[in-house]
Amino acid sequence: MGLADRVKWDTLVGLKVQEFARYLVGKAEVFDLKSPSPTLERQDSKELRERILSLSASEARRLGLGKSTLHYLRKHARDRKVFKIYKPVYEKLCN
Repeated sequence: MGLADRVKWDTLVGLKVQEFARYLVGKAEVFDLKSPSPTLERQDSKELRERILSLSASEARRLGLGKSTLHYLRKHARDRKVFKIYKPVYEKLCN
């Protein structure tokens, strides 16, 4: 597991800014912008959003999802912003 797997984006950017500053003032001989090379993994694909929006209340109940969970899933699925889904809920939706 690399550094990019353990830190948030804002922390990673902060670390790279500090590294770049050390390079600019001559305290570091090299500046490596490629490392660590973080990967972006999105849970909120177009297909998953469509699945959430087409999910009926009875089907959600059968999957083990409560009313409030379904409400917030639909709310986030309608929005254009990126959102995360709790792993157990994600697994229920994808099975």
